[in-house]
Amino acid sequence: MPYVTVKMLEGRSDEQKKALVEKVTDAVVDTTGASKDKVVVFIEEMSKSDYAVAGKRLSDE
Repeated sequence: MPYVTVKMLEGRSDEQKKALVEKVTDAVVDTTGASKDKVVVFIEEMSKSDYAVAGKRLSDE
């Protein structure tokens, strides 16, 4: 059973997340041959204050 975790900054619409889950699921099925009903996708959203690049949080910019 494939498990996929997508980590991204918060702010996407429900429609965008729905499309993401569908396309990720299809990609896993196409590349691994796994059954669609066995693919699990987790979306983990982070706030800009919880994400940093080059020593600076995105919320500080």
